[in-house]
Amino acid sequence: MSLPAVLYPADDIAARLRALVKKLAVLPDRPQVAAPVLVGAFVFAADLVRAMAEEGVHLETEMIWLRSYGNARVGSALSVLAAPSDHVKGKHVLLVDGVLDKGHTIARSTKLLIEAGAASVKTVVAVDKLHDDAVARADYALYTGVKDFIVGYGMDDAGKYRALPYIGKVEA
Repeated sequence: MSLPAVLYPADDIAARLRALVKKLAVLPDRPQVAAPVLVGAFVFAADLVRAMAEEGVHLETEMIWLRSYGNARVGSALSVLAAPSDHVKGKHVLLVDGVLDKGHTIARSTKLLIEAGAASVKTVVAVDKLHDDAVARADYALYTGVKDFIVGYGMDDAGKYRALPYIGKVEA
């Protein structure tokens, strides 16, 4: 079994992350809480919160757990497995996800955070595919316009390849 082809190598991801964090650290409504969407955002979120700390921004963390893919490559009904708590009330939240495909997960997560009382929500993803029919866009993304089915850096294909240190593409 061969591994997925490298689309974005680990060193490029790290460089883009450092540049992004410099922008996030100086936002007027600087993030106070990182809200990663499990499971796909956990690797990106870990790198992001550590890099933010290096810039002097120490984020609290509030996990959100939604599931839309299951073991398929096509999104299905969105299930909320763990919603944000009132811990986000009155705080500026940075919503973190791995990939924004059609935007349903980001839209639902943003709604959940606002309902929990977040003062503001900014969204950041590793990859925003920029589909024309997407219901949401990320405020910030490491990469945009990817057409491939991607894995690695926390993202998976039916549970496979999540631990790859790079973002790779899976052939159909």
